[in-house]
Amino acid sequence: MGRAKLPRKSTNIDMTAMCDVAFLLLSFFILATKQKPPEAITVTAPSSVSSKAAPEKSILITLTKEGKVFLLLGDETKKADILRDINTTRGLGLSDAELKKLGKLGFIGMPLGAIKGMLAIDQAIPPEKLEGIPVKDTLNNEMVDWLRSINNAYAGGSQRALEEIILIKGDNLAKYPIFKDIKYALKKNNMFKFRIVTNSETVPQGSELFIRNKATGKIGTE
Repeated sequence: MGRAKLPRKSTNIDMTAMCDVAFLLLSFFILATKQKPPEAITVTAPSSVSSKAAPEKSILITLTKEGKVFLLLGDETKKADILRDINTTRGLGLSDAELKKLGKLGFIGMPLGAIKGMLAIDQAIPPEKLEGIPVKDTLNNEMVDWLRSINNAYAGGSQRALEEIILIKGDNLAKYPIFKDIKYALKKNNMFKFRIVTNSETVPQGSELFIRNKATGKIGTE
């Protein structure tokens, strides 16, 4: 008796469903990925062996080699409160529409008195052409005002948590007196702790830190 022949089936596989899933996953990761906050201007920070990651929602003070100071309000949940507070305390006279436009800027890099006029300009001004926030004059250190408004916006919360997100990133060629002016503004607002942003580098072999890391099973950077 002959063996029954099984009908041949097509070996073609319909990949439509698989492609749909792949594109859905790709779309999800693109939308869910948190992009690095824009920096006011590129600076070459000093190097260190520390590899501790900076908080995502940071308040970043950038100091350029020319001595210009910029402020990045990275916590979107508090940005509107900060801008409203400084508008009130310094009498800037900004409308709700102007405050909203100011909130869309990636960073602050101009004197308080120039904000209203700058917002009236449709074209964005390149950061290298901005004056920066005035800090050199003790009587008119406007970083004091910005940090006061930041303090007011975070009032009621943990001071330690606020200090954790205060970052200072200075160019390697920046002069110390400008950095001292920024520290003065922090001190005036009872902010005595902050973090310095540096470029990470490997721990030199044979150094005390290298030996300690090796003993604890951590080789490379700490």
